[in-house]
Order: sequence, then C-alpha cells, then structure tokens
Amino acid sequence: VIIASLTISAILVFFLVPLTIVFFIYLTSISLLIYQRNSELEADPLSNAWDRARKTIASFWDMFARIWHGYELHGVENLPEGPGILVYYHGAIPIDYLYFLSRLFLWKKRLCLSVADHFVFRLPGLQLLLRVTGVIPGTREECLVALKNGYLVSISPGGLREALFSDETYQLMWGNRKGFAQVALDAKVPIIPMYTQNVREGYRTFKERRFFRQLYESTRLPFTPPYGGLPVKFRTYIGEPIPYDPNITTEELVEKWLYRSSMHKQVCKGKFLFSFQTKIAVQALIRKHQTLPGNIWKALLERFDKRHK
Repeated sequence: VIIASLTISAILVFFLVPLTIVFFIYLTSISLLIYQRNSELEADPLSNAWDRARKTIASFWDMFARIWHGYELHGVENLPEGPGILVYYHGAIPIDYLYFLSRLFLWKKRLCLSVADHFVFRLPGLQLLLRVTGVIPGTREECLVALKNGYLVSISPGGLREALFSDETYQLMWGNRKGFAQVALDAKVPIIPMYTQNVREGYRTFKERRFFRQLYESTRLPFTPPYGGLPVKFRTYIGEPIPYDPNITTEELVEKWLYRSSMHKQVCKGKFLFSFQTKIAVQALIRKHQTLPGNIWKALLERFDKRHK
C-alpha cells in the first residue's frame, strides 16, 4: 500500500501542472461558449467584437505566466507594424507561446494567428477557443490570406515532432521544411525568429523510445506525455526580422539566415543548405540565451536574477 501510494503521488507530482494547464484551457473554452450564448454573439471570431473576451483570456494567462514562471517578453520592438511570419522553437508544451500571445494582445492589442498541427483540431470542445484566438491549420492559401489582411502569422516548423522528441539540448527538428520561407516571399513579408529561454526545463518529455517514435510517425498523434511544470524562469526573445527582398529566391533567403547567424560559409553550400534551412536563425537565439544542455536548478535560480530586467 505504501509503495502504491508513493508511486501514485510521484505520478501526480510529475503530471499535476500539465494537467492543470489542460484543465484551465478547457475552462477557458467553456467560458467562451457561455459568453457567446449570453451575449448572443454571432460575429466573426477574429473580429473586434470578441476583443473583450480575448482581453479577459489574455489577462488570466498573463497572470498565470507572471506568478508561475516570472514571464518576461523581450524584443517586441522587432515585430513589424504590418504582417510578418514568426518562427519559433516548440517546447514539450507550448505554454510559453500562449504567454507570448497573451502579453502581445495586452501590450499592443494585436492578434497573432497561429499555425497548429492537425491534431489540435481533433481535440473535442476547443473549436470556438481556437477560432477566437486565431489558430489556423496553416495551408499556404490560409497563410497568404492572413498576411494579406495584415496579421502576424506564427509557425513552428518542428511542430509535434520537435515537442515530443527534442530535449534539454534544444535540438531543432525541422527536417527539410522551408514552406514558410516561400510563403514569406510570396506575401512579401519579413520573417522573425523567436525563442523562449528554459522552456525545456519547465516541461519535458520522456527520453525517446523507438516504439513511440515509430508510433508517432505512423499516426501523427502524441503518445509521449509531457511532464514537469516546475516554476522555472521563462523569457521569450524576439530576434531581428529578416526583411523581404524582391530579388531573392527561397534558397537564397535560407542562405541569408545562415550567414546572419555567423555560421561558417561552407554550411550554405550543396546539400547542407536544405537540411539547415532557416532554423539556424533560431539556433542563434538559443546559443545566445540558453545554457546548453539545459539545467533545471539554474533555470529555477534565474527567478531571482534581476540583471536581465
């Protein structure tokens, strides 16, 4: 009985905060449904008619971010006034990204549309919340329309694979994806890298097992649960934008990112060009702001570090 009790207690501690976050997300979704019914609101979920609800949601998550992670957002001045594409590292739980969305809306009253994995749209009971917060499937056409309408659009090329199988070394798992670079060229907008310090120290996944990797690759479903939820310091850094250049191709845009991140020029040649792609820009932010490999105790102590402020 004692062993069983200790085991259950350990499991609860490991998964308590992630489960609490899921609970709060569903509570937010239920609140939106009640608000819609009471207000008899039928307007487009992206319209200003929903700003009051969005502000309430953003205020709640920003308070959670301040209390639990001492959240800070740096580099907002690097965001363009008009449309652009944000590219970011995907943590085990993208709670840091939710913090970013909330603070951006509170500070700038600006909505950033988020490209999400198809898995997210299969989750029951979240459809209204996804629409009001601007979560989209992310087809090329949808992204171009959003950018044409002046929105910021964010994407994590690593997606679920990066969330599940990256670790405290902060390895980016983008493969050969460069579609977002082509969309940026088609829409004539800049690309802005973004990264949250210590996101892997706050929430982690179990070390990769071949079975779970094969299961994910065949189903595209997350069978590896995240754990943790320690109150480590979170700081989101928005890097300098890469401006649109009408005389540059997709491959040259990728190469430009490689050069600006101070990588050796040999990286930009031949087969390495496609394998590295634009991820080097995000890696530059990681190298600048993250202890590698990540250290949980150091991340906890940074809650008391006032120098960055």
